[in-house]
Amino acid sequence: MAEAEERETGSLEESTDESEEEESEEEPKLKYERLSNGVTEILQKDAASCMTVHDKFLALGTHYGKVYLLDVQGNITQKFDVSCVKINQISLDESGEHMGVCSEDGKVQVFGLYSGEEFHETFDCPIKIIAVHPHFLRSSCKQFVTGGKKLLLFERSWMSRWKSSVLHEGEGNIRSVKWRGHLIAWANNMGVKIFDVTSKQRITNVPRDDVSLRPDMYPCSLCWKDSVTLIVGWGTSVKICSVKERHAGEMRDLPSRYVEIVSQFETEFYISGLAPLWDQLVVLSYVKEVSEKTESEYCARPRLDIIQPLSETCEEISSDALTVRGFQENECRDYHLEHSEGESLFYIVSPRDVVVAKERDQDDHIDWLLEKKKYEEALMAAEISQKNIKRHKILDIGLAYINHLVEKGEYDAAARKCQKILGKNAALWEYEVYKFKEIGQLKAISPYLPRGDPVLKPLIYEMTLHEFLESDYEGFATLIREWPGDLYNNSVIVQAVRGHLKKDSQNRTLLKTLAELYTYDKNYSSALEIYLTLRHKDAFQLIHKHNLFSSIKDKIVLLMDFDSEKAVDMLLDNEDKISIKKVVEELEDRPELQHVYLHKLFRRDHRKGQRYHEKQISLYAEYDRPNLLPFLRDSIHCPLEKALEICQQRNFVEETVYLLSRMGNSRSALKMITQELQDVDKAIEFAKEQDDGELWEDLILYSIDKPPFITGLLNNIGTHVDPILLIHRIKEGMEIPNLRDSLVKILQDYNLQILLREGCKKILVADSLSLLKKMHRTQMKGVLVDDAAKPFSVVVFHCRHMFHKECLPVPSMSSPAQFCNICSAKHRGPGSAILEMKK
Repeated sequence: MAEAEERETGSLEESTDESEEEESEEEPKLKYERLSNGVTEILQKDAASCMTVHDKFLALGTHYGKVYLLDVQGNITQKFDVSCVKINQISLDESGEHMGVCSEDGKVQVFGLYSGEEFHETFDCPIKIIAVHPHFLRSSCKQFVTGGKKLLLFERSWMSRWKSSVLHEGEGNIRSVKWRGHLIAWANNMGVKIFDVTSKQRITNVPRDDVSLRPDMYPCSLCWKDSVTLIVGWGTSVKICSVKERHAGEMRDLPSRYVEIVSQFETEFYISGLAPLWDQLVVLSYVKEVSEKTESEYCARPRLDIIQPLSETCEEISSDALTVRGFQENECRDYHLEHSEGESLFYIVSPRDVVVAKERDQDDHIDWLLEKKKYEEALMAAEISQKNIKRHKILDIGLAYINHLVEKGEYDAAARKCQKILGKNAALWEYEVYKFKEIGQLKAISPYLPRGDPVLKPLIYEMTLHEFLESDYEGFATLIREWPGDLYNNSVIVQAVRGHLKKDSQNRTLLKTLAELYTYDKNYSSALEIYLTLRHKDAFQLIHKHNLFSSIKDKIVLLMDFDSEKAVDMLLDNEDKISIKKVVEELEDRPELQHVYLHKLFRRDHRKGQRYHEKQISLYAEYDRPNLLPFLRDSIHCPLEKALEICQQRNFVEETVYLLSRMGNSRSALKMITQELQDVDKAIEFAKEQDDGELWEDLILYSIDKPPFITGLLNNIGTHVDPILLIHRIKEGMEIPNLRDSLVKILQDYNLQILLREGCKKILVADSLSLLKKMHRTQMKGVLVDDAAKPFSVVVFHCRHMFHKECLPVPSMSSPAQFCNICSAKHRGPGSAILEMKK
């Protein structure tokens, strides 16, 4: 029977309400485990009546009067046959070396677990409670209390005798007691009292709320949270009482301490036990429910709730229904809640079962997240608490996460997680890649494969590339471009690409990719040939980067056809590697490209290609006439006769005019302008440039019978030729367009010239006068002569040079003026005035 029940409820999950777990997504706060081993053996033959907990061990009392000491795993370490009837309570001091036991037959024992017996007494009534002093180990604290119909305090006197004193009686049986420090709290039929052992005073009475409940069926639960805070649970009511010191002025005949109820609230179910959990409470509740079928009341599974006390109410943090053995037959008084303060362990004791509840740690939190398939949160929790988790590994969680994503069909997300989870573990990477291959998802993982640290086997990368090559040329090209070439066997991939090109020889993507593979393989000539065939921009970069100029000497035409501008710039920048002569020879059959090259060469340096200037005349004439005239003007190595011949053959008038003028045949050039172009403005401009009187005469003679030319001359020659010469030659009666305007312009130009001359004259006169005055002021200034040696005559010139009169030549009759010898010698001009001084 017991084994069957254990099979039914032998796991942690079965200790909680599974149906509620399924309905709620909120993580439980506690985890549960049935106390087994020796406890299982005990409860198969006996029933638990009480238990107390120490940090080092447990003490379990039974209905058959036995007391068992257990380790925390439930193994029996010691057994005491105290009585043949129910053990009502067990009490331990803080050291765990002394134990007090009371039973239903009135027996009371207080003894040392490692020393001799201290006290043994049998009373004439059932003793319901016992509590030894927390510091019973000390000789000054040899005290304990027992409770039946009255509460007795036993103290050992100095002669090692025990004496008793009544602390309270007359209010029914004492059913619960808790001793903390110097304070003893107990409960009887009327309420809860607190006694101060030090002052020998009872300091409070907390009355019972619901007097309708039988105190023997719904006993009071007491628990000290700390040395001054008592938690009282009775029926459905919870009270938190705080023991406080009374001010000296308030004492009079009152106890030195008083109790204040700081929180009071009702719960949904009957309370079987209480325990503190930090600032919260753990409450064990007895639950009765009504059957929907029979409408009769039955015992449901007990609940263990964590609540947050408030001043007049509470907030439920978590609630778990516990499947303990025989819960259908238990009453409220059959359940007990004991706790270990040091480890936050909670023991739920029932006649046929003991369940341990403990706070969930990070491992438990991760367990719950994995159970709910919240792998991302589980992975994050493991990373944050990796130093504290014991049962889980980040890698295991990560691999489970990847498998979960794959099962859901989220292949890209799974592949992306591989980067973070697999890290530098090459073996795991390869294992995962093969898994992706099996499900046909190599493409999904390809962007995330490691490329440096670690490096996988070449077969892994080749396998991935083949997958793309079979179905996605663009993706294949992207991988070749992004992956370093040393990841895979280059020759294997080259052969595979060639095989596909046999089926599709003009596929630009494959050709370009093959060129990149050739480049990595240092087969630059083959790569360049493909680039040029594709007219790909990387051709020039490849040439520069790998210095392939020797390979392109016979491919100059291809380069020029592809991009003549870039090709010419490259060839000109690297004349030392490919000579101008070689380029011109290669382009001999493509004169239009030859012209582009020579034209740019000429623009860079007129001298470098001088040997080709004669050839360039024909090239400019054929392909680039707009630049022919600038070329003729800038080139000093161009044969003028050859140029003139070509221009005359092609009837290039402007170029012919320029060449004739440059060769000194200005009159023929002017004749072409007037006769061929019939452009008077250009003829006038040409005459102005040459500034030759004969040309002006020829132009006037040619224009004299052509009214439009006469108008043009009248408007433009006023500053170079006297307009009267032209006007006198005009025949009378000849109609000249805009003659009046032209004459007015001539007069205006003449007037402007007069005004300019007068203005210049005034400026010249004013400047001359100003300079004369300045010179006069300068010459009129005194000159310091400092020579007091003896009387002599000194001549001082205005240039400030001084001479003895005897040292100067005697002026002649024809040239009476004297000049400074120094200034005359330097050609600075003489000082016109002489200052003679005698001393």
